[in-house]
Amino acid sequence: MNTSNPFVLLGFGPNGWGASLVAGAAMTLAVSIAAYLVGLVFGGLAAWARIAGPRPARRLVGLYTTVFRGIPELLVIYLVYFGGSEALTSLGHLFGRSGFIGLDGFLAGTLAVGLIAGAYQTEALRGGFLAIPRGEIEAARAVGMGRLLMLRRVIAPRALRFALPGMGNVWQQVLKESALISVTGLSELMRAVNVASDSTRLPFDFGIAGFALYLVLTSFSGGVFRNAERSLARHERAR
Repeated sequence: MNTSNPFVLLGFGPNGWGASLVAGAAMTLAVSIAAYLVGLVFGGLAAWARIAGPRPARRLVGLYTTVFRGIPELLVIYLVYFGGSEALTSLGHLFGRSGFIGLDGFLAGTLAVGLIAGAYQTEALRGGFLAIPRGEIEAARAVGMGRLLMLRRVIAPRALRFALPGMGNVWQQVLKESALISVTGLSELMRAVNVASDSTRLPFDFGIAGFALYLVLTSFSGGVFRNAERSLARHERAR
């Protein structure tokens, strides 16, 4: 068998790297989903603070969004990964453990990309809330809706409708930023492509394979968000 044949090397046979690439794509999807959800939590809390929080909270959130939208994503990953590892090592020394304790690559990547995503989610969610016509909120108050009921029946669905396009953009950004997490040693798609390229000395062929897999992930997830937008739009028209 000719193991220099790109079709063989990209396949799933004994000499192929196909399984490794697919496993890397699955890891990319897993860490992206985890980071997006972490970002959604940070973004939701920060958006609430920007809208209804006290002035110190609004200033703190403004600093958060400015910092994490203004510095390179790779630097954030380095700071979280190496800073977290140093903190764990120092904590371990306090309890009598010697040696270096490294922060898990999946956890570090999820937290770092989640912090970045949260800064963008903050503005998307805040913009969605501000886009709600004030008359709808006033009408909900006029009929006696409490805060929780108004949040569930009026504010959350309407804000989500307006925020969803921005949230979809943040997801695509998270999916692409996941490639940077390879610096932590996590075996995601970009690392799988690099390992296969170095082992076979066929960087172009595996680069094209990685390109195709990333395109599948972004295209599929983009379609999911578009369908969600259309579904929400139909729901609003039916109201």
